[in-house]
Amino acid sequence: MESLGIHQFGAFLLACVALSLTPGLDTFYILTRSGREGRTVGVAAVLGVNAGCIVHTLAATLGISAILMTSALAFSVLKYAGAAYLVWIGVRMLLSRSEGPREAVTRGSGFSAAFRQGMLTNVLNPKVALFFLAFLPQFVSPHAAHPQLGLLVLGVAFIGVGMTWSMVLAMLGGHMHRWMHGRPKASRWMDRVCGGVLLGFGVKLATQRI
Repeated sequence: MESLGIHQFGAFLLACVALSLTPGLDTFYILTRSGREGRTVGVAAVLGVNAGCIVHTLAATLGISAILMTSALAFSVLKYAGAAYLVWIGVRMLLSRSEGPREAVTRGSGFSAAFRQGMLTNVLNPKVALFFLAFLPQFVSPHAAHPQLGLLVLGVAFIGVGMTWSMVLAMLGGHMHRWMHGRPKASRWMDRVCGGVLLGFGVKLATQRI
């Protein structure tokens, strides 16, 4: 790792574990999707969220994320777009009249929708972009021959740790899905609670400052 300019890699991995275990929007989204539609859709949500992390890693490596830190307009545009998207998802869940989980949805359009939503909620969150830009460089020497390569390696390591924990969450959500099968009232209440929380995340994102 030293040849890539990476230092304190062990501490970096420990920080990745701690950050992954801390509940947040991604954690809640994965549990929601897998709990409502099953483990398969939960895995799609995991892949979507981590696809968003890949985008942020590449952006941090190329320096694109720095634009968000220096441009209030760029930050605001991305922030409000992400907040609006979260509010839209939350309202849809609150208004949902689903009678319970359906396997056809899990195996069909639910997979692609979960992937797409997971990726967009991650990519459209400027806080995540700034996190990658601020966190990864702390473990790469600015004097390295190719610091961008070091940032890329750290980003992949962060994604690997996060994906491992996310898969555990998808499995837990799958167990919730099986328990709720045949319990339409429980499913409707889950829609309302999850919709309200996602709506709250959207409002919180919209009111946060850089």
